[in-house]
Amino acid sequence: MANRHHKLYIIVIIIASVVTHFLFFGHPKETVFDEVHFGKFISGYFTHQYFFDIHPPLGKLIISGMGYVTGFKPGFSFAEIGEKFSGNSFEWLRLLPIIAGTLLPLVIYLLALELGLSGIASFTAGLLLVFENATLVQSRFILLDAFLLLFGFAALLFYLRYEKNGRLNNLFLSGALAVLSVSVKWTGLTFLVIILVLSFIKWLKSATKVRDFLIHASALLVVPLIIYFSIFVIHFQLLPKSGPGDAFMTPEFRKTLIGSSDYGNANFKPLNLFQKFIELNKEMYTANATLTAGHPYSSKWYSWPFMIRPIYYWYEAPLAGSTASSRIYFLGNPIVWWASTVAMLYLLLGLGKPILKFIRKQPADLKRIELILAGAYIFNLLPFIGIKRAMFLYHYMIGLIFAILALVYLIDGSEKRNKIFAVLILASIAAFVFFSPLSYGLPLTDKAYNLRNWLKTWL
Repeated sequence: MANRHHKLYIIVIIIASVVTHFLFFGHPKETVFDEVHFGKFISGYFTHQYFFDIHPPLGKLIISGMGYVTGFKPGFSFAEIGEKFSGNSFEWLRLLPIIAGTLLPLVIYLLALELGLSGIASFTAGLLLVFENATLVQSRFILLDAFLLLFGFAALLFYLRYEKNGRLNNLFLSGALAVLSVSVKWTGLTFLVIILVLSFIKWLKSATKVRDFLIHASALLVVPLIIYFSIFVIHFQLLPKSGPGDAFMTPEFRKTLIGSSDYGNANFKPLNLFQKFIELNKEMYTANATLTAGHPYSSKWYSWPFMIRPIYYWYEAPLAGSTASSRIYFLGNPIVWWASTVAMLYLLLGLGKPILKFIRKQPADLKRIELILAGAYIFNLLPFIGIKRAMFLYHYMIGLIFAILALVYLIDGSEKRNKIFAVLILASIAAFVFFSPLSYGLPLTDKAYNLRNWLKTWL
């Protein structure tokens, strides 16, 4: 019975995720939000002109790989939001992010099972993510976060499987997937930190500490570092020419770029690959730490759990003879978002007393799943507390998914869980449908649009 339900849950999650993600695929046929940046970077791999980005290269390399296979030709400017694409090649560039977003709910379902949740709770977690508007939006365009989330949560899934069955291939796969997440954006470090903490706790209980240390260090540190470095090597090999990123680099770095101002300068010694790797990562860190530009849709980390400030991604004025305009927002499903926030706050507050007892070396009922969910949530938010540059609601997506897991975990302990889950799923679907015009960019009259502006800060 359980196995049949497991297969049914997987089928339903996959079908629902495919439908929601691929509905209106390719719309709008215009640049949306940060496609203006990532589109330029991807074109850079085809022109081989060096560019600079504050994020590691992997996400851009993955999308560029699809562009290479499908015959993408650079030339489109990606100059501004709303610029109309010529042809349909942009759809290929959007395909892999949308596939990653489609697979993510399935990974969350499997992860919930590994955490010890019931089948119905795990199924609900997967469906809540299927019908979460903001994560859907972030995976439908030439953006990177869907890769980060898929790799990161898959890494945690395989680590938990390793703890259960002891198979080293799961451990090494976990480390590899975690660093792939980091190689998309540094916020993926959340997953590697979680896995390293769990690994350290496991090592403390080990009877063969030297052997286990060597294995875990290899799987979670050495191999990931090799993978991370190798990705930058590919990045450098594809960008041998002078380009718009020259200004960010030292003369010694520019010496390696064909046609740069320092390429023929005998006063400088060109950097080797490892030196270029170190310099670029230092410059990425500096750029991330010193960005001062503001943004009308930026928000502070403490507002994210309450979805105070969504992000305006795209707008199209009414067509001739119509009064309905089209918009796309990074706006979450309020039912999923706010219910998960309440659940995580309840979980965090409930952990306060037993953690205090544990610190005082008193008997404390500390449940592992609660520590993992709460700890991961905090690990994700902590780095943003000290960041002064403009931040956005999409930085909360990792925390949101852990909050969703906390929500279904807390309901899972109720005697009426099946009814509660049913109500939660139906309410979430209803909210998803209601807000979907702002996710898919469908026309809305001013009256219909205003009905969806529940908070003044959403405008």
